[in-house]
Amino acid sequence: MLLRDAEYRDLPQIVEIVNALLSTTTIEWTDAPYTLENRERWLSYHRNGGEPVLVAELNGELAGFASYGDFRDSKKWPGYRFTVENTIHVRDKYWRRGIGHALIEALVERASNSGKHAMIAAIDADNTASIALHARCGFIEVARIPAVGWKLQRWLSLILMQRFVSGGRGAGHLAVL
Repeated sequence: MLLRDAEYRDLPQIVEIVNALLSTTTIEWTDAPYTLENRERWLSYHRNGGEPVLVAELNGELAGFASYGDFRDSKKWPGYRFTVENTIHVRDKYWRRGIGHALIEALVERASNSGKHAMIAAIDADNTASIALHARCGFIEVARIPAVGWKLQRWLSLILMQRFVSGGRGAGHLAVL
């Protein structure tokens, strides 16, 4: 497996991965499929902001991708500037092969090297695979927000998980709430 920074040539596969389960699951709380054009803007935004978009490649095929960005809006609320929120997607045929773990650890390293303090994962409460993956990577559940989203004709609950990274302002420790 090769972990590397995403390139514009990766965007068709990124769009394919993120759209694969969009209409049938609550992995992402949107109904509108992603397009190549909005993923181009997304990649440009991350690159211009110094935020990573990483891909995991196996034999020329993208197995998954991950990125992080602002948690909330750090321009409006600069107190959040040392905290980031991650996103990770792995092609379903590659689930449970360590790809998600490798992508998250690479993101944590990038966040640490960028002087970040904490990483947040906002996960649909029914996405037990992502919750378990993040827990294996050292994330701890810090909040559960019931019935805050709507998709597939039902209310959805959100779980926030957090991990401190080593490069931020001072060491932090989480206790299970």
